[in-house]
Amino acid sequence: FVSETTAALCLSAGYRAAGDRMWQGLTLLFALVPCALVQLSLVFIHRDVSRDRPLVLLLHLLQLGPLV
Repeated sequence: FVSETTAALCLSAGYRAAGDRMWQGLTLLFALVPCALVQLSLVFIHRDVSRDRPLVLLLHLLQLGPLV
């Protein structure tokens, strides 16, 4: 997750430097929306399983939730 998001952000920065706003917006949309949906679903799954909720929430916000 971290490497995929980093690659998408670098690609988006390249599109911004080239002045291509449409592709920059689409890259950010297709990179961040699925990332947010995966994290929300994993937070709800771990809510039922885990006892240490603040730590799990922090790990999800740092994109390390799937490693838990």
